[in-house]
Amino acid sequence: MATSIREQPAATEAARCLIVDDDPLVRRTLGRVLQSQGMAVAEAASGEEALAAFEAGPVPLVITDLYMPGMDGVTLLREVLERHPDTAVLIITGVAEVKTAVECLQLGAMDYLSKPVLVEEVRTRVHNALEKRRLTLENRWLQRTYQERLEERLRELSRRNQEMFLGQVQMAVRMLEAKDVYTRGHSQRVSIYATRTAVQLGITGVLLDQIRLGGELHDIGKIGTRDAILNKPGPLTADEFEEVKRHVVEGEEILEPLRKEHPAVLQIVRWHHEHLDGKGFPDHLTGERIPLVARIAAVADAFDAMTTSRAYRPPREVSTAMKELDRCAGSQFDPDVVGAFHRAFPDSTRLPLNQ
Repeated sequence: MATSIREQPAATEAARCLIVDDDPLVRRTLGRVLQSQGMAVAEAASGEEALAAFEAGPVPLVITDLYMPGMDGVTLLREVLERHPDTAVLIITGVAEVKTAVECLQLGAMDYLSKPVLVEEVRTRVHNALEKRRLTLENRWLQRTYQERLEERLRELSRRNQEMFLGQVQMAVRMLEAKDVYTRGHSQRVSIYATRTAVQLGITGVLLDQIRLGGELHDIGKIGTRDAILNKPGPLTADEFEEVKRHVVEGEEILEPLRKEHPAVLQIVRWHHEHLDGKGFPDHLTGERIPLVARIAAVADAFDAMTTSRAYRPPREVSTAMKELDRCAGSQFDPDVVGAFHRAFPDSTRLPLNQ
């Protein structure tokens, strides 16, 4: 470790936190608070010193001031996340710097602390940042292990193993959603919306069962999408959006063993983002070239997305979401499906999102 880094005494097995500020009083004050939480604390007086601190090993948490001589906090944030993406970064900001702090959140910072910092606020936000980091790492492990195992085994599964396979992918969906408060329960609600809408269109039997299952599994391809993109609080770049769009094709590939027995499920997974006017993805299908089951899932998916919280926006009112479905009927959505959705859910107080 560089000699300019001042290590405060703490148990060697404790998680490391690096405090970066050119004011030694701020460093010492925060250091005492974090040590009381059982953390090993290191200090750095500049961004350059902070980057050197990583030579001693992983640093789970960095707390940095925005304005420092030399490398400022925004530049340090970019450098840390590029070199050490598993590090959680908190920004220290003044009241007049909130706009810059929000921009830092969009760059990947976990949270920010307002000056003067309060002890309880520090404890709460540090705990939340480390908990979110833990969940992110667990989710990454989940993605990697499930994707590796599924890709290796899917094409080897025989018909008698399909029930076991279905259980695995359904569990994967539930576990992925459990990691993110914004999408928790999304697939189950889409399944309910789609199934009840399909009934209004006269669909029954095996096809109705496939619509139910397709709703549950429609986003399984997101198992390979990076957390930073799925949870990004601001607009996606063109490259990031292209990565998100791949989830429909990758989901179809994951579920390939189901094609013979459950073809409608794969149609839903691949084409639930197609639009009647051809402006959807991945194949730019138009009108009735889009399978009916996918047109049903598209309405269900869009409605649930609009009426629930997302990282980048708050939920819309149910009435507003219903009007948006009507407005886009004929261009994005099938008007008959939108009408069936209205008939299936005439009472906004009895929607799945309220249960």
